[in-house]
Parts: sequence; C-alpha cells; structure tokens
Amino acid sequence: MSDNFREALLSKITQRTARVAVLGLGYVGLPLVAAFSEAGFNVIGIDPDKRKVDTVRRGESHIQDVPDEQVARLVAAGRLTATTDFAALKEADAVSICVPTPLRKTGDPDLSFILNATEELAKYMHPGMVVVLESTTYPGTTREILLPKLGAEKGLAVGENFFLAFSPERVDPGRKDWTTINTPKVIGGITPACGEVASTWYAQALECVIPVSSAETAEMTKLLENTFRMINIGLVNEMALMCDRLGIDVWEVIDAAATKPFGFMKFTPGPGLGGHCIPIDPLYLSWKLRALNYTARFIELASEINTNMPRYVVGKVQDALNEGTPSEPSKPIKGSCILVLGATYKPDIDDVRESPALDIIGLLQKKGADVVYHDPYIPHLQHHDGWELKSVPDLIATVRSADCVVIVTNHSQYDYPDILKAARLIVDTRNALGKAGRESPKVVRL
Repeated sequence: MSDNFREALLSKITQRTARVAVLGLGYVGLPLVAAFSEAGFNVIGIDPDKRKVDTVRRGESHIQDVPDEQVARLVAAGRLTATTDFAALKEADAVSICVPTPLRKTGDPDLSFILNATEELAKYMHPGMVVVLESTTYPGTTREILLPKLGAEKGLAVGENFFLAFSPERVDPGRKDWTTINTPKVIGGITPACGEVASTWYAQALECVIPVSSAETAEMTKLLENTFRMINIGLVNEMALMCDRLGIDVWEVIDAAATKPFGFMKFTPGPGLGGHCIPIDPLYLSWKLRALNYTARFIELASEINTNMPRYVVGKVQDALNEGTPSEPSKPIKGSCILVLGATYKPDIDDVRESPALDIIGLLQKKGADVVYHDPYIPHLQHHDGWELKSVPDLIATVRSADCVVIVTNHSQYDYPDILKAARLIVDTRNALGKAGRESPKVVRL
C-alpha cells in the first residue's frame, strides 16, 4: 500500500498534474511559486498578508526579482493564483513552506511562523502528500516539530502515505546570474522515500537537485553556508579594525591578498551585517548547541564583531567631524546634519531587513545628530524604535548642505565623483569612492 501512494504521487509529479501549494509569498516563496508555475504546475500561493495576495491576484509582483510581466502571464494562463485561506490545502498534493524564521530579542529562534504554518497545514493533511520545509532553522526542526504534527497526530506514516523533507532556500535578492531555477537545490528527506519524492518534485522545475541522506544534513548544510560567510565577514571586519589601529589601508591589503590564485577568498569589510540569512541563521546553530552544553565560539565571536560595526562607523563619523578637514572646521556630532547614503542591506535591491543603516541612523540620532537619508529603492523608513524618515528628494543639494555624508550602501546608480565633489566630509564604509576617496583629504574610509 505504501508503494501505491509513492508511485501515485510520483506519477502526478512527473505528469505535472500534482496540485502545488506554497505557504508564504515573500522573497523565497514568490520566486518558487513562479518557478513551479513556469514548469507547468497549477500553483496556489497562501499567505495571511492580504496585500501580498491581492498583488498576485492582480498579476503584479511585490518582489524585485520576480517581474510583473511574469506574474501577469502566469495568472492569465490559470497556472498561478493566491489566497489567504489555508483551506485551499485540502486539494494540495505538494506543499512547500517558505515562512520567516527571525530571532527573538533574546537571541532565541522565533519558530512561531513555522509553528503556525504547520498547525494550519495539519488541518488539511491527507494521504499522498509531500511537504518540504524551506525556512532556515536549526538541525532537527523538520523531524522534531513538523513530523509529529503532520504525521502521528494525523494518523499518517512518514515515508509510506505522506512524505516530508527539508530543502534550504538559497535566495540572494538582486542576483541575475544565480536564481531560484539554476541555483543547485539541496534536499534531504525524513526517510529515503521522502527524499526521492521531494527531489523528483523539485527536479521538475529546477535545473539541479542535490539529494542528501537526511533532513538534518540539509538543515546543517544551510547553516554551514551562512556561518562560513558570517565568520569570514567577521574576520575581515576585525582586520579593518586592526588596520585602522596600525595606520594601514585595509582595502589595499585585501586587494593585494586577492591576487593569490589559491588558498584565499576575497571578503570585504562593511558597516555591519544585513539581510534575511547571514546575521540570523548561524545563531540558530549556536542556540541549538548551547542546549547541548557546547559553545559555538567562532559564531559568537563573529557575531559580536559584526554587531558592533554600526557603532564603530558612528565613532568614525564623530571623530571625522571633531577633526574637521582643511576646508571645514571641526564640530560636534550633536546638531550636525548627517546624510546616510543607502538604506538597504546590499546594493541595488529594495530590502532593508536587518540593514546596518537602520542601526547607524538610530545611533546617530541618539548622539543628537540631525539625520537624513537617501535611497533610490526605499522612499520611506519606519523603525520599531519609533522614528520615521523619508528619502530626501534632491540628493546632490542635500550632499552639499550636509556636514557629513556616510556611504552605507554602495548603490551602482550613485554618481560618486559628483558626490565627492559636492560633499564637505564623507565617511565611506564600502570603499565606494575607490582611489579618489583614498587620495581626498575630506574622505575617511572604514
């Protein structure tokens, strides 16, 4: 009987008759919805946020990486729809869970979105379903949290009449070279049959699927990827701090080291970590290991260094104002007009999640500075600390009037020579000005 469920589901998948549901229509879910729809599946996106659902229904996209034209075409073809009603899961054969996994203020994992999605899905579980969790979490989540609620509590046997797996999302917003479709996809099942069914499903839409032996292996793979980046960014950020003490140009050091054709991978310092993965995911692993009486020392140290970078940047701004320039007298940070250039966590995207710009703005305000910002992708900022700002309409005029310009995000559309010419003082945290910034007396670099 178990082979009957597996064979029937595999047949539906390979014939593209399986009905697909994706829980969560954010930066991960919407591109996945589009990928499965393009592959010929009928897909429904489910999200409690009515605004996202209404946007998709109108044939529009709220995600920069998914064009409006694509959503409109798929909706018109009848292969894509969206709803806030989880009852649509009654008809689903294949379900992907793509919900957020933030950290609580205490640093503990916030699994409420996964728990809520699992509770809703459990109401409509039936034999012959495959479920894949994509939300980043600690090793063991799929087996310890999803399996009991979707399997035993519903009287279903995993690997026999329903199939459960984990597949880490690898979305990097703004990239054109690596997308949801061509980025290799790691998948690990609770059982071998689970891994087979989930891998077969994803292989219908994605170019390369990498099966691994278990859900825990897939969960740990994601954490290794992002811990690797977090620790190397922490290393190069500390290198910037050390070079500053030694009076050495860290950017020149990095460029020189990058000429080595083996044994070195280039990372660059910055004002702090941002985004949906690197500042958060390694801390899931650290939290899990604390429960096992093990301290993830590399993770804890890198997190400490990276978390303190916004404060270091503000210190550089304060020192730069105090010292002044050959053409500008020194002045205190309190009462100074400071323009923060770029609010997103990386260039050329519209995503401010965990952006260090938010911390830098808040810290500058606490020191009494009059802070304004400009970002071509973010017209308005509202922070949970209670402050709101609008992007200044005239960039160059504001650059001229500001006491200091802080380059936090190096968007490619900024005209840096014009900014350098117009500014009185610049703190460049991204080496956006390059050689011109190194040679200018009014530029302070990280």
